[in-house]
Amino acid sequence: MLTLGWSDGNSFVPISHRLLSAAGDKNLLCKAASFDGRSLAGKRRKESRRKATEVLIDLIRAAQSSGVSAKYVLFDRWFSSPETITALKTNCELDTIAMVKKSSKIKYGCQGGRYNIKEIYKQCKKRRGRSKYLLSVDVTVGDEAIPAKIVCVRNKGKRKDRLAIISTDTAISAEEIIRIYGKRRDIEVFFKNL
Repeated sequence: MLTLGWSDGNSFVPISHRLLSAAGDKNLLCKAASFDGRSLAGKRRKESRRKATEVLIDLIRAAQSSGVSAKYVLFDRWFSSPETITALKTNCELDTIAMVKKSSKIKYGCQGGRYNIKEIYKQCKKRRGRSKYLLSVDVTVGDEAIPAKIVCVRNKGKRKDRLAIISTDTAISAEEIIRIYGKRRDIEVFFKNL
């Protein structure tokens, strides 16, 4: 279940959701019944087999058209591809604050080159001491070169590991990016209660 919700940091209100299924027939648990594609059931089944990142954009557009407004879209690694971040900025005019995937295939523009998050972390100067974050660096995202900021923080669960958070709002401080991303935890509490 893909859920879109609104939060002010104190409360979480679910706005909309979609049920998702496997895109390929070999990954389905049981064979799907055939439905007329014009019926509501047929439309829902078709939508459930789309990529979650595509459905995410549709959910946000529907929420915007019904009057729901927000400053940021917060999500975890699962959605944090450059394509999703670019679509949110260009199509929905929303800034993103999200956890970054540590993939060697995902590259960001940084210091005149294109590097993955591990390479960026190795190349850039880290903050010393007990600061709230290890690194804050300006990057660009995607082919459209959308300006963004990546902030690396210590992983409390694994001492030698670090987590990276990306924000397309480059005007806010690294501490503010960390604080705002912390509000995403509300959806996990919602799922637990659900």
